[in-house]
Amino acid sequence: MAKLIRVDAELVRRKLARSRAEAADLIHSGRVLVNGMVVAKPARQMDPADALVVTEGERDDYASRGAHKLIGALDYLGADAPVIKGAHALDAGASTGGFTDVLLRRGATKVIAADVGYGQLAWRLREDPRVVVMERTNVRNLTADMLPYAPDLIVGDLSFISLTLVIPALARVAAPAAHFLLMVKPQFEIGKDKLGSGGVVRDPRDHVETVRRVALAARDAGLAVQAVAPSPLPGPAGNVEYFVHLVAGGNDLGDSLNAAIEQAVEEGPAGRRVKETQ
Repeated sequence: MAKLIRVDAELVRRKLARSRAEAADLIHSGRVLVNGMVVAKPARQMDPADALVVTEGERDDYASRGAHKLIGALDYLGADAPVIKGAHALDAGASTGGFTDVLLRRGATKVIAADVGYGQLAWRLREDPRVVVMERTNVRNLTADMLPYAPDLIVGDLSFISLTLVIPALARVAAPAAHFLLMVKPQFEIGKDKLGSGGVVRDPRDHVETVRRVALAARDAGLAVQAVAPSPLPGPAGNVEYFVHLVAGGNDLGDSLNAAIEQAVEEGPAGRRVKETQ
């Protein structure tokens, strides 16, 4: 008997999805069938010889679903969002390039796509002359001499590491008055004892605490916290995420920080879940 494989992994192997995250989206939308049966969970096991089909539907042409998280944060911030047009940016944790894609489409002049992995960045982005590819690069260890320019805009979607460990390095390589829009993932900021089943942080109070912890680390690194925004889309496992808008210099939220965090949590997916159960 052949070794069984996860359906989401097989979708990527057969090039029916560009990433595991996109595969999960296809599955959750009910578009994936194994031997004619709809698949409900990405982790379902299948035989590599099984028939695997993705039914027709609208296909997203962004490099990854992460693009829509960044777009959602930019839309939420509105006029207070960092300026992208003309920016010399850094995408920390670029992966397949969802954030890089958004920056380029919105007029960034250059984007450094940095990631600890290798071979993940979408080919069309890798070939784009506006993109500087930095693979096998741990952004925690970034120094100014490693970069072709000091970025005036830094975005980030990092996993398996706390932003509190990364922000100091990002602050050191940034241009004066640089803007940052970094995604906070509570599951990587909180202790394992507070993780629920499947590694999901469910208590909105823990969301508030993790975002606050990142914001205070940013202040310690000399950055001002200007805004907090909820991500409109949960992560593949169901975790709710947030964005912090930071500036090197400039005005800080000051005593309004906690209120801004609480508002973002309330208006994001976690807050909606609480309201639905009341």
